[in-house]
Amino acid sequence: MNRREAIRNIIVFTGGVTFLPAYAGSEGRASVALNNINISAQQEKLLAIIAATLIPKTDTPGADETGAHLFVLKMVDDCYEKADQDKFVGGLDQLEQAAQKRFGKSMLKCSVADRQKLLQEVENKDGFAPEVYAFYQIMKQRTIQGYMTSRYVLDNIKHYTIIPAVKYDGYHRIEN
Repeated sequence: MNRREAIRNIIVFTGGVTFLPAYAGSEGRASVALNNINISAQQEKLLAIIAATLIPKTDTPGADETGAHLFVLKMVDDCYEKADQDKFVGGLDQLEQAAQKRFGKSMLKCSVADRQKLLQEVENKDGFAPEVYAFYQIMKQRTIQGYMTSRYVLDNIKHYTIIPAVKYDGYHRIEN
């Protein structure tokens, strides 16, 4: 083996070792960078389904199409205390277990009517653990906030403009 081939092999090996962690395990983690909470890709899908149940798609996009569930994740990760973050993740897991118990399948595989029924029971505080109520309260509040501040809603429904509606016209003067 000559020197050039050895150097090339070392560079290829180093590059592979450097980028391997980025590819290994990325399938099982959330799609947004989170610093304080651990959410799997499966839990992120579950949050998207819950957001879509809270604000379904009609003639306008629903909460999952606007990415409201990702907004919820970032808000919980950045703005909530550790105890509330733990309640959020624990409540999500317990809600999934409740769906397994009541319907015999994951909430991801439940029908829309079953998901609505389950969330309505949580809304009515009908026999769930306190973590589920804490999770649902945060999820509902932040989903609505994320949806109402999404680009689609601001551009197409509220017609939000960064510049005020009164535009400067240098030709006309205001006389006092």
